[in-house]
Amino acid sequence: MACCGNCLCCHCCCRDEETRTPEELTILGETQDEEDEILPRKDYESLDYDRCINEPYVEVLEEMNNKYEAVRWMLVFAIGVSVGLVGVFVDFFVRLFTQLKFNLVGKSVEECSEKGCLALSLLELLAFNMTFIFIASVLVLIEPVAAGSGIPEIKSYLNGVKIPGIVRLRTFVCKAIGVLFTVAGGLFVGKEGPMIHSGAIVGAGLPQFQSITFKKINFDFPYFRSDRDKRDFVSAGAAAGVAAAFGAPIGGTLFSLEEGSSFWNQALTWKVLFCSMSATFTLNFFRSGINYNKWGSFQLPGLLNFGEFKCSDGDKKCHLWTAVDLAFFVLMGVVGGLLGAFFNCINKRLAKYRMRHVHPKAKFVRVLESLLVAMVTTVVIFVASMTLGECRDLASTITNNNTTYLVSLNEDVINSTIRQFFCPNKTYNDMATLFFNPQEVAIHQLFHQDGTFSPVTLIVFFVLYFLLACWTYGVSVPSGLFVPSLLCGAAFGRLVANLLKINLGMDIYSGTFALIGAAAFLGGVVRMTISLTVILIESTNEITYGLPIMITLMVAKWTGDFFNKGIYDIHIHLRGVPLLEWETEVEMDKLTASDIMEPNLTYVYPHTRIQSLVSILRTTVYHAFPVVTENRDNEREFMKGNILISNNIRFKKSSVLTRAGEQRRRCQSMKSYPSSELRNVCDDQLAAVVPAMEEGQDMLQQMLERR
Repeated sequence: MACCGNCLCCHCCCRDEETRTPEELTILGETQDEEDEILPRKDYESLDYDRCINEPYVEVLEEMNNKYEAVRWMLVFAIGVSVGLVGVFVDFFVRLFTQLKFNLVGKSVEECSEKGCLALSLLELLAFNMTFIFIASVLVLIEPVAAGSGIPEIKSYLNGVKIPGIVRLRTFVCKAIGVLFTVAGGLFVGKEGPMIHSGAIVGAGLPQFQSITFKKINFDFPYFRSDRDKRDFVSAGAAAGVAAAFGAPIGGTLFSLEEGSSFWNQALTWKVLFCSMSATFTLNFFRSGINYNKWGSFQLPGLLNFGEFKCSDGDKKCHLWTAVDLAFFVLMGVVGGLLGAFFNCINKRLAKYRMRHVHPKAKFVRVLESLLVAMVTTVVIFVASMTLGECRDLASTITNNNTTYLVSLNEDVINSTIRQFFCPNKTYNDMATLFFNPQEVAIHQLFHQDGTFSPVTLIVFFVLYFLLACWTYGVSVPSGLFVPSLLCGAAFGRLVANLLKINLGMDIYSGTFALIGAAAFLGGVVRMTISLTVILIESTNEITYGLPIMITLMVAKWTGDFFNKGIYDIHIHLRGVPLLEWETEVEMDKLTASDIMEPNLTYVYPHTRIQSLVSILRTTVYHAFPVVTENRDNEREFMKGNILISNNIRFKKSSVLTRAGEQRRRCQSMKSYPSSELRNVCDDQLAAVVPAMEEGQDMLQQMLERR
């Protein structure tokens, strides 16, 4: 075997497994090791967001914008109302399934604690959770893009990358129905991220008045179908999803501006805010009427509400936070950034493992993985609640003056949220109270109950929730990350508050530290600053929390950015999305255009055959190719658009290039690839095509003349 004598490389050029470039590895679907760079996928294309600089087109466009501006506002309002109704639908069925599950399992546990049949209670809980997760996972098999939160995909779409199927009606159906079964199935996920994706799909589809999935939905309304208009409506829909999830219309607008679109204009801001307001008040109106039977009262602004943070009127010594607390908030921001970076690192490794060992296999393997996660989560919740919880005094929960959540509720509601598993009368199980309740209720308890959770319970709860939430995010079910991050951070904040109260004897408000802990951990995971600050302020209805939340989020982001990127940016990179960063790296400042351009260019001729074009597309990783001609005369003749067909015929008849010559030139350009597969394809095709091309050239000219 002859080897190449090159001092810079010590491998043989002719061995069985040649060293291939990363581009060829992407083409052939192979990888070298775990640290290979992930290249952009071939099925992602760019969206045309730039306006066509053509005077007649601009005049028609301006006339259309003036004529249909009122229609545009009506569509924005319709998008907001639709997103609000989607939130009502998801919330209603999540509450229905969750209450049914916890009521039946709770009664079974109370009965079996005396009879000794807890295994039967565990089987009942497993049956509920695994059935719900199976339905959600099957829906993802129908439309794989519906998996996850959808925020990385929507962020990529708004930045100009077209991901196939991301805003389809089938994706919306699978996402909306799948997320309610996922949350009801007991996985450590939230419904806020999928709400953002669902809102973006509504914004993309509603103004089109047509559907690719359902062909019969096709109205004669050919307006607002350009990529630019569609992007504006998707921005409004994503903002409406945030507003409906948190009851934060301003935060939703800032989220769409900060994390979403890299293309923005002043007129779009007002439309997005109007859409967010429409979604918030639609959701508030229906949820207040359904839950409290008080239509028009507007008491529940979002799917996730943090409650009201305030001291009791008679306690003058109570304060939400002081300047001294800011030092602890900064430290909590540092710890939150470290925990967030650790969370992202573990989740990234799990995602890479899934890409190499789970996704290439049969589709039912993904369903089995989802069922495995559901089974492990259910067993951990059940065992931890039965064995690791502590019995706490129930009377202190009801009579404490600093309580802002449970004091305002009657005894029936308290009994519905407090779990008394294996505890005597007037006591309750603090671990079961956190695990055997919806995640929103657990967040309320961590924010507003004072002195009701032991430090050991908070540590165990945080560790279990951290690990299981990290494992869950990425399985083939619709899932969000906001609520698990808030719940982990709230447990961390309450732990800090308990330690400061017990060990240092400080007079602090525990709910504030729980809120800051939630902000620190969430900021360390997602690395959002402006929009997340406004979202948390709007969710708490307390403007005095603006400064500590902002400081905590900035410190958490700076700390986390020192180690890795945010969770959404990590998953964008893992999906191979060619997303441009806001700032270039330092090494790129020294590069010139020639350093990054392709030296061995693949080009086509004006009369290249379809077979040749398909071959080029299959053997390259980019989508743009220059069209070249033999000389300037033919080029000018070819570029005349009004007589394009006749010029094509004359060019073909007068060109000195035969199709065999064209084939030779194309293969010469493809031979720049070092892979033997690509070279052999060209040589075989050239040997077979040359005789046939020379014999059939006259026949081809006759066919062109007839056309």
